[in-house]
Amino acid sequence: MSSAEDPSARVEALRRLIDYHDDRYYVFDDPEIPDAEYDRLWWELQALEAAHPELITPDSPTQRVGGRPLETFATVEHRVPMLSLDKTKTEEALDKAKTEDAMREFDKRMRKDLSREVVRYLAEPKLDGLAINMTYEDGLLTLAATRGDGRFGEDVTAQVRTIKSVPPRLRGQGWPRLMEVRGEVVLPKVGLEAINELARIEGGKVFANPRNAAAGSLRQLDPRITAQRPLTIFCYGFGAIVGGPLADTQSASIERLRGWGLPVSPEVKVLEGVDSCIDYFHDIGNRRADLDYDIDGVVFKVDALSDQALCDQRQAEEARFDSPSPFPRWAKAYKFPPEEALTIIEAVSFDVGRSGAVTPVAHLKPVKVGGVTVSKATLHNMDEVKRKDFRPGDTVFVRRAGDVIPQIPRVLIERRPVGALPVELPTSCPVCGSEVSKSEGEAKARCTGGLYCPAQRKRAILHFASRRAMDIDGLGEEIVDQLVDRGLVRDPADLYTLRLEELADLNLMGDKSAQNLLSAIDRSRSTTLARFVFALGIPDVGEASAQALADHFGDLESLMAVTSKDFLLQRGIPGVGKERAPRIIGFLTKYPRAEPAAGQELADWLANQFRPRISSKIANAIAERFPTVEALREAGTEDLRNHPHVQVAGIGEKVANQIVRFFAQQHNREVIQHLIAAGIQWPRPRDRAGAKSPLEPPLSDRTIVITGTLSRPRDEIKDWLLSLGARVSGSVSAKTDYVLAGNEAGSKLNMAKNLGVRVISEEDLHRLLTGGKL
Repeated sequence: MSSAEDPSARVEALRRLIDYHDDRYYVFDDPEIPDAEYDRLWWELQALEAAHPELITPDSPTQRVGGRPLETFATVEHRVPMLSLDKTKTEEALDKAKTEDAMREFDKRMRKDLSREVVRYLAEPKLDGLAINMTYEDGLLTLAATRGDGRFGEDVTAQVRTIKSVPPRLRGQGWPRLMEVRGEVVLPKVGLEAINELARIEGGKVFANPRNAAAGSLRQLDPRITAQRPLTIFCYGFGAIVGGPLADTQSASIERLRGWGLPVSPEVKVLEGVDSCIDYFHDIGNRRADLDYDIDGVVFKVDALSDQALCDQRQAEEARFDSPSPFPRWAKAYKFPPEEALTIIEAVSFDVGRSGAVTPVAHLKPVKVGGVTVSKATLHNMDEVKRKDFRPGDTVFVRRAGDVIPQIPRVLIERRPVGALPVELPTSCPVCGSEVSKSEGEAKARCTGGLYCPAQRKRAILHFASRRAMDIDGLGEEIVDQLVDRGLVRDPADLYTLRLEELADLNLMGDKSAQNLLSAIDRSRSTTLARFVFALGIPDVGEASAQALADHFGDLESLMAVTSKDFLLQRGIPGVGKERAPRIIGFLTKYPRAEPAAGQELADWLANQFRPRISSKIANAIAERFPTVEALREAGTEDLRNHPHVQVAGIGEKVANQIVRFFAQQHNREVIQHLIAAGIQWPRPRDRAGAKSPLEPPLSDRTIVITGTLSRPRDEIKDWLLSLGARVSGSVSAKTDYVLAGNEAGSKLNMAKNLGVRVISEEDLHRLLTGGKL
C-alpha cells in the first residue's frame, strides 16, 4: 500500500478480494489463486486492522472463517462452530529460519500462558482435502456436513456414507450418546491417477489435484458417483460431545476414535517441547512427496485439554479489550514452502465479470508446476500490475501449492527484453466498448456499460434465472447467449415478453422445449421478496443478505428508498475509541469509591482523571450522556466506544453503500418497474407498523424442520414453506413448531419425539392451511 493510499480504502479492497476468493475456494472448488497469495491478502488485511482498529467490522474476513454453503445441498448448523487454524505467513513458509522462529514464538506464548517450562504437543500433518463434521448418535452415523462458513455447512451425509473408511456404526463400546467428529476427506494420489485416466478415456473432467478431486467427488448430488471415487478420511478433532470430553488429552481422545474404528493419520505424534516440533516439521516435509496423500503443512496442538481450556480463558479475557480472534489460541498450522517454476508472460488480456470488474489476466508460456501444466494466471487488478511491474515478455516466477490457478510472486527484471512495454488499463471495455473507470480507493476497474455490456448482461440474466434466485428451469448459458446476441433480451424484464416462436427458433430448442421454458418463466412470477432481491444482482448482496433485507424492510418500496443511515447508526461517545473506553470503565471498576469532589462537575473530574487522553469536549459529551458516576459505572465499553451499529444483520458499511448506489441508479429502478409490471409478486408478511395483515402468510413466525422423502423435492417444499411465511430450519430444537416428516424419516424424527415437538405429515399441513385442526 502506498503512503498516500487511504487505509480504509485498502481494507475494503482487501475484504472484497478475500470474500471473492473464499467463494472460489470453499463454494465452487475452483480457486483462482494459491494459498500463498491468499495468505498475503489475509495478513495484509490483518496488519491494517491491527494498525487501525477502528476499521474492524463484524463482517470482516478476519472475524470469521471460510465461506458460504453450496446452494444445491441442505444447510446444516454445526452444534459447535468449526474454527480454522492460525497459520504461518507466506514469507515465513518461504524461509526455513523464519518458520522455526515462528514455531519458537508460538511455544514461548504457550509456555507463558500455561506457566511451565515444557509444553506437550500433538503433531499431525495438515491434510489437503475437505473438512467434514460427522455426527454419531448412540454409535450410529446420523449426519455429515462440510465446514461451510464455520457455522453452517452442507449436508453430505449420503455421500459420506459411501466412503469405505467411514464406519456407519462405531465399533466397541463406551462411545458418548452424541458426538461430533471432525476430519478431512482426502483422495489418495493413486486414486487421483485412476480417476483422471478414466476421465481421459471417457472425455470427462480431469482434476488438477487430489484436493479438488476430493471436494468435487464429495459434492456430487448422486451418491452413487461418490461411491465410485476412492475417497478416505482422517479424523483429528471434535465438536459437541454429550457427556463431556472423551479423555484428558487430545492424543488420548484421538486414540479412542481409532479404537472405535475411525481412521486417524498414522503420522500423528505426541512431542515434548519446541525442538521436537521443529524436527517433526522438517522430517515430514522431507517425506512429503512419498506420502500416499497430499499435505501442505503441519499442525501443532497443545495436548492437554485442561491446558486448551486455560488458553481459551486467556483468549476470552483478551477479547474483552481487543477484537476476538477467529482461531483457537492453543493450535497453529505451519505451511510448507509452495512449489515454483520459471516461465514467460506472453500476453496480458482483460476479462469482464458480471459486476463489470475488468480483471487483467496473464497468458503464460505453458509450464509444469507441481505436476500441473499452467498457462494462465490472474493478475488481480491494475494496482497489483503496477506494484510488481508485470510486462509481456517478462520472465516470472510461478508459484503454486496444490492450487488450480497460480500466483506470480515476482518478475526477474534482469531478464526483461528490450522494449517490453508496461501494461495499460484499457480506456474502453474489451467486450462492449464502453468507458472503463476506476474509482478512487477501489482496486478494481469497472466497465460502465452495465446491462448494455453483453458480458455483464449475460451474467446478470443467468444470475437472475439461477435456482436460488428466480429459479427459471431451462434457461442455461447457451440459451441466454442466443437471446442476448439476437437482441431478444436486454435486461431480465425482457424474459417476460418472450414469445413461443422466438424461443422455438433458437438452436437446441423445439416447440416442446420452448413451451417448457415459457412455463418456467411464468411460474417464476410467483416468488419471495428475498429471492427477488437476490436475483437483482446487487453487488456484494448474497442470498443471506437478501433474506436479511427482506426480513428487515418487509416490502420493496421501503428497501428502494434506503439511505446509508437506514443501515448504520453511530453508537457510543464521539472521540471515545477502542482503547479509551475500557480504560475508563476499568478505572471506575477498580476504584469503586472514586467520584467528583463536592461541587465539582463530572465533566471536569473526568477531564482531570484521564488527562491528556480525554479532552474537555469528550468529557462533556460523556457527562451529557451519563450525568452521574453511578450511571457511568453501570455502562459498558460498548456504551462508550464510538462505533457504527449495524441495523440489518450482516449488512455493514461496504454492502450498505452498494445497496444505496444500486437503487439510486435510474436504469436499475426502471428494470425493477418493468419486472413488477410483468406480474412478479410475493406474499406480504405484515404491514410496517407490525400489526397482523389480512394478507399475512398463514405460517408466519412458525419454525418447521423437514425430514424424510416427501411428494416433491425438498428444496421445492422449503421454498413453498418460506413463501407461506415459515422459518425452515435444518435442525430440531425445543423452539421448533413442527417437524414435517415423510417416508424414511431419520434422526430428526427421533429428536422431535424426544423433545415433544409436533410431527406432521403433508396431509396434516394441508389441513392446517385450509383452516382445519391437527
